[in-house]
Amino acid sequence: METPDKLAELPPVFRWADARTAGMSQSRLYKWIDSGSIERFGHGLYVKSDAPALDLDLIEVAMTAPDATMCLASALARHGLIDEIPTVIHLALPKNRNLPRLSAPVRWHHFDPATFTIGRNPMPIAQGFSLWIYDAPRSIIDAYRLRHLEGQEMAREALRNWIQLPKSHPAELLQIAVQFPKAFSAVRNDLEVLL
Repeated sequence: METPDKLAELPPVFRWADARTAGMSQSRLYKWIDSGSIERFGHGLYVKSDAPALDLDLIEVAMTAPDATMCLASALARHGLIDEIPTVIHLALPKNRNLPRLSAPVRWHHFDPATFTIGRNPMPIAQGFSLWIYDAPRSIIDAYRLRHLEGQEMAREALRNWIQLPKSHPAELLQIAVQFPKAFSAVRNDLEVLL
């Protein structure tokens, strides 16, 4: 028999599987949705109406695609290297990986598995949730590497802003860029102009 406090046993964000494990029936779940106690925000994902403000798009990515890594314009914006606010979340997965089904606005990119983890770090997004993100040097290199898709100016803006940071080390950027032949010469040429 379900008790009214079953919802209190669940975390602010939960999966249908978590609710089922806690003893919640599907009919109870629908009643809580109808009453506004919870809201569905992704396939099998729910949030309590009294939960603190959360970035549900990023939480959906973290819960549904744990290997996905924030990249390109999204990562550059997070690092404060571009002024643009992306309208979609740019995410990378290794090549040959199936794309998960998400309701969040996402633009997927497939990166070479041999270099996929270079510059990849966890980024906390809410208590108990984190998402992978490429660090600033890797994000700049990717912007140069994929400038035919994203535009040369975004890469140059990010590089200009990055070299002004006290913690930037152009020599280290070039050491990483060597592993990405499509980007190396363009990064080196722009660094020579900017320095």
